[in-house]
Amino acid sequence: MWTRPKIFNSLASTTLICFRGHFFCVTGLDAVRRDVAIGLVGLTCFRGPIVMVEFTDRRENPFAALGRRGIALINELGAMTIFAVLAVAHIFTAPLQFRKILNQLYFIGFRSLPVILLVSVFTGMVLGLQGYYTLAKFGSTSLLGPAVALSLIRELGPVLTAIMIIARAGSSMAAEIGIMRISEQIDALDTMNINPIKFLVSPRIVASLISFPLLTAVFNVVGIIGGYLTSVMLLHLSAGTYFTQIEASVVMQDITGGFAKAVVFGFLVTVICCFQGYFTHMRPNGFGAKGVSLSTTSAVVLSCVAVLVVDYVMTSFLL
Repeated sequence: MWTRPKIFNSLASTTLICFRGHFFCVTGLDAVRRDVAIGLVGLTCFRGPIVMVEFTDRRENPFAALGRRGIALINELGAMTIFAVLAVAHIFTAPLQFRKILNQLYFIGFRSLPVILLVSVFTGMVLGLQGYYTLAKFGSTSLLGPAVALSLIRELGPVLTAIMIIARAGSSMAAEIGIMRISEQIDALDTMNINPIKFLVSPRIVASLISFPLLTAVFNVVGIIGGYLTSVMLLHLSAGTYFTQIEASVVMQDITGGFAKAVVFGFLVTVICCFQGYFTHMRPNGFGAKGVSLSTTSAVVLSCVAVLVVDYVMTSFLL
């Protein structure tokens, strides 16, 4: 004999149903769907003491989902902005963390140097090789040096340097801070009255603002040398022509524009990676180790996208 479940407590959108000693919380229902849920509870055998049943309206306006995503994106950008402002403000508050800044300079800057050297020399060699055969069609091989140098200084140097640091140091930032969050080390800092943002984020921002321009300069110089190896030593272009044309074509505005991009990229990458790691515990699609992996992936992807978007915006203003 079927026994109708007893409604223990009923609100506008929440119903607590008692059936054979078990309680079932049903949310998000109108009167008709609530009656359907009561019937489902009575006809189904549940082993757990409490079961949450969620009903969604499939007839929902498609623009509502788009609006929710837009609002969520705006909330995320607002939270990241506040996070960045707090991190920058704590740079100038006592005590100054020189030792932690030096440690981050070593980790972000010096330890990224090998991959920067490797990528830059082959980037310059590829530019020299491709540029030579392209310019040879127009009889302008003497302009190969400026083509290599300006491509590196204006665009490829800052962008590729930032992407290499994202892959090596940015992912590590997000993973390290994310693990500290899920293991409650950040909560322990709060308990000891130590500001986690000042302790974890501010030194990384300072180190990135110093490391990114320096590594960009190294990338540019080594890339130009790589172009020299291809064009002069392999394709037998005149060394004097190569360097003389570079000196005549590259102006200070090109160099300062590239360094300005490097500084902005360093700030953006650090803020995005630290933000993703810091709020790992608030991810709706994963927690624990899975949350750390998702935060690290999001940090790398968002940082690369931000670098490319900001590069276009800054280039349009600097030209």
